[in-house]
Amino acid sequence: MTDDTVLAAGCVLWRRSPTTGDLELCLVHRPKYDDWSFPKGKLKRGEDALAGALREVAEETGHRCAPGHRLPTAHYLVDGRPKQVSYWSAEALGGRFEPSHEVDRIVWLPPDGARDRLTQPRDRALVDDLLTVLRRRWGRGPGRC
Repeated sequence: MTDDTVLAAGCVLWRRSPTTGDLELCLVHRPKYDDWSFPKGKLKRGEDALAGALREVAEETGHRCAPGHRLPTAHYLVDGRPKQVSYWSAEALGGRFEPSHEVDRIVWLPPDGARDRLTQPRDRALVDDLLTVLRRRWGRGPGRC
């Protein structure tokens, strides 16, 4: 990591579908980039990465969440600058989405649907990372995932 590395954090936010009980992942749509991703954002100066991830989830989705296992950190370039995004799994505890200029839509999708909708290929691996964590948590798996 260099001094000009952009530090960010986010969560792979999940829940059980209120209608079917199946696993669903939350994706956010950012109109500025017209992309679909997991909730994430830049850390404030001196902010702890997990605290920043939880803040970003609340700001972008309107949901409170319980953080779980740490997921792999993403490293990539944005406009020639290195960016490092720390991720956690997080179970949604409830809330209400309000569209904003930063995030105008969210969707809750099953893992395969989320993988297909994600804009960046690097984000797709996080779906598998989350499923691995949840399978360990529930033994054979979280059911229908």
